[in-house]
This record gives sequence, C-alpha cells and structure tokens, in this order.
Amino acid sequence: MRDKIKESLIAHAEGHIKKHSANVEIYLSNSIGIGEHSDIIETIEKELQMIAKYDDQLEVLRKYF
Repeated sequence: MRDKIKESLIAHAEGHIKKHSANVEIYLSNSIGIGEHSDIIETIEKELQMIAKYDDQLEVLRKYF
C-alpha cells in the first residue's frame, strides 16, 4: 500500500509539472495570442512557481521516503 500511495503522489506531481511546463511553452511561443494575460512575464513566473512547488514535492518524496 505504501508504494502505491508513493507512486500516486509522484504521478500527481509529475502531471502538474507537465501541465505547467506546457503552459510556459505556450506563453513563450505564442504570447501575442493570449489576450486575457496582459502581463506575460508575471503569468510565466506563476507557472514557474507551480513547477517549483511540485518539483520540491518530488525531491522530498525521493529523498525521505
């Protein structure tokens, strides 16, 4: 059971990293077409913060568990 829970937590974090990474790629390659985000840099910074959050979770899981 422990391994299943750990695998689930890892998959969850990796999925969020992929989602937020895709958003950054979209903003970087097509920022003109994104009208609702007037401050692209700030929006990308928020996405990077989310990537860092989930990357930290992965690091803690792998280091301590």
